Amino acid sequence: MTQQVIICVDDEKTILSSLKAELQEAVGKDYIIEIAEGGEEALELIEELLEDGDEIPLLISDHIMPEMKGDELLKQAHLILPKTIKIMLTGQADLGAIAHAINSANLYRYITKPWQSEDLKLTVREALNSYLQDKQLTEQNAKLHQINQELAQLNSQQTALIAKLHENENRLRQFLEAMPIGVGVLGADGKPYYVNRKAKEIFGKGVVPNTSSEQLSEVYEVYQAGTNQKYPTENLPIVRALKGEIARADDAEVHQGDKIIPLEIFATPIYDQQGNIVYAINTLQDITERREAEAERKKFIQDLFEVNSNLELSLDAELEIAEATSRFVPNEFLAFLGCDSIVDIKLGGAVELEMSVLFSDIRDFTTLSEQMTPTENFKFINSYLSRMEPLIVENKGFIDKYIGDAIMALFSEGADDAVKAGIAMLHTLAEYNRDRASVGYVPVEIGVGINTGSLILGIVGGKSRMDGTVISDAVNLASRIESLTKNYGVSLLITQQTFDRLTNPAEYAIRVIDKVQVKGKSEWVTVYEVFDADWPEVKAGKLATLQLFTEALSFYNMKNFREAAGLFADCLGQNPEDKVARIYWERCQYSLSQ
Repeated sequence: MTQQVIICVDDEKTILSSLKAELQEAVGKDYIIEIAEGGEEALELIEELLEDGDEIPLLISDHIMPEMKGDELLKQAHLILPKTIKIMLTGQADLGAIAHAINSANLYRYITKPWQSEDLKLTVREALNSYLQDKQLTEQNAKLHQINQELAQLNSQQTALIAKLHENENRLRQFLEAMPIGVGVLGADGKPYYVNRKAKEIFGKGVVPNTSSEQLSEVYEVYQAGTNQKYPTENLPIVRALKGEIARADDAEVHQGDKIIPLEIFATPIYDQQGNIVYAINTLQDITERREAEAERKKFIQDLFEVNSNLELSLDAELEIAEATSRFVPNEFLAFLGCDSIVDIKLGGAVELEMSVLFSDIRDFTTLSEQMTPTENFKFINSYLSRMEPLIVENKGFIDKYIGDAIMALFSEGADDAVKAGIAMLHTLAEYNRDRASVGYVPVEIGVGINTGSLILGIVGGKSRMDGTVISDAVNLASRIESLTKNYGVSLLITQQTFDRLTNPAEYAIRVIDKVQVKGKSEWVTVYEVFDADWPEVKAGKLATLQLFTEALSFYNMKNFREAAGLFADCLGQNPEDKVARIYWERCQYSLSQ
């Protein structure tokens, strides 16, 4: 049975023992840890393991060793094990050796001595994961090669079938003659090649020799339906099929003296084995009975319309009124209150529900607004809101109210709907900003905050003026969370209550970023960032440093600011655009300076 082996090489036994112990703890359940005290011993070990049929995903070597330096060992090992991940340990950052290992051995990473235990374990896990992914990709490529071979064999069989089809051309002609619909065939030169029995009945003639494609309507008496004008030959489906189209027409008719035959025509090109069009074939269906039935149906509908015209007018008016009122009072709002229409609304009507509340707001709108006239302000707001509203509706939500440039939306079927709506809004905003940039306008930034909880939905006001609204601490918290997006330099924040109600949080790019006490609340609230809509490189950086960020935040919360600062600095080294990591790093620096 093949074993997965990790080889560790170092000339110092204590370091080798420590390295093996840490790797045994980290990945020892799945991998065997072997050690060697020098380069030659390591190469012999590799040879023995390969003879036994074992697999070596990872080789970790010290740099400074008496017999053979680490970069030379990795170079020789790479010739034997090109797929194996190589990591070098070094007490001193010898850039020349590192560059040599990178160029000659495809070095994955170097780790300085003494190493940080968690950094070592994380690097090893990432390296093993990279090796497994490469291995899976190789296996998939092999399967793809096999599939391609099978497809080639199928293509060969198809070629044989096509040859057999040509052999049966005479049998096909017999079949076409027996068909109850007309069939006509043009050759590649545009001249009639074949006309079956039914088509001869429709046209009153068969193949007319030396007829070009430009003469087809004239020779076969094909007209525009309901007129005495010849059908444009370039629009005939069979002529279009000669150009590679699959075409249809139901506006042609054949005139045979006083007899008019309306037709429905379908046409398609026929290709040879080289992909060249060799024929165009069409079917001709006499639709006289269908046209007569359609005429009768139209007459029946007209009679019915005249009888019910007054009733239909009143129904149309009601529909128009219902549609107009739904723009001011959402149908969902009425449904929750048990009202069929706006006229059923009563002051004081209310219902308690659990919902997810979404707040979004344009950042620095006052500054934007000052640069525009009142008319331009309205146009801008409507342009922006008209792009956001459909995204909320598509994700099973409805807009409770517009507050200037802000949106308050409610979602009753699940927290996932609210989060997906927020992500979609941010993606659409990116497209909107590209359109604005193309005409010289500045980009727009928004913040989105989502909270989930119990709320009261109902009607408030007086006898002459009422309004639908929602009242709850959950609503206020959603608004406060939205305002925090500017503080952290992020686009979308959700509360612990929303996170707990997500069906599968792993579907999202998400991380916890703080525990805060928002204005007007005594309890502390855990806040999560959802960064699915970040720029691709920023999102990738946050995902790559997710575990590192979580560990840094844990040290920060324990007031271990020095350790936290180092980890946050590592996050920024991999992803300089991580604004939250930068905020925490600056907090750590401030705390350490006090």
